[in-house]
Amino acid sequence: MGSGLRGRRVGAGARPLARETAIVPALAGDPCKDRPVTEDPVPPPDDEPDATDADAADAADGAGFAADDGHESAYALLQRGHGLLRERHHAQAAVVLERAARLEPGKASILEALGRAYFNSGQHDRARETFEALLEIDPSSHYAQFALGQSLKKLGREREAWVHLRLAVALSPGTPLYRQALARLPDPKAADEDDSAAG
Repeated sequence: MGSGLRGRRVGAGARPLARETAIVPALAGDPCKDRPVTEDPVPPPDDEPDATDADAADAADGAGFAADDGHESAYALLQRGHGLLRERHHAQAAVVLERAARLEPGKASILEALGRAYFNSGQHDRARETFEALLEIDPSSHYAQFALGQSLKKLGREREAWVHLRLAVALSPGTPLYRQALARLPDPKAADEDDSAAG
């Protein structure tokens, strides 16, 4: 996937989903539906399948995906959130995924999708908080390091962003998306050297 995802619309010719998912129709006047892709979107990780075997297994045995009083299970909400993300309804996806996160706090797959929904709907501080929570669960997640770096960059915290993007590259050196994102930020060490030479 990676940078080839930019500007791509899901529709005719897109590969079918592994299972049918219920997608909430767009709300009238949804501000995110037709919003152009931001400069640095947070795409899904390259290894993210449409419906993961692990999630399907969790749903089959009920492990960690409980229903909330006869309503949708966390798994169903996660799948619906993924569908909304694919359709670029990021703000709607965030609402659905927040419900899933309340049902299953600390579930990495839900936090990752929720962080992407927040980021791509312009809620960068919430995205930062969500990716930080994801890193508490899995500190070696190169995708979470990348996404946190992108969130911090959007918040104007470039020095911190550089650190997390550098970690993403170190954890997954073969991912061009991470290297490109890091290359767009100035190295804080070089900036410090320039400042001391000028002073």
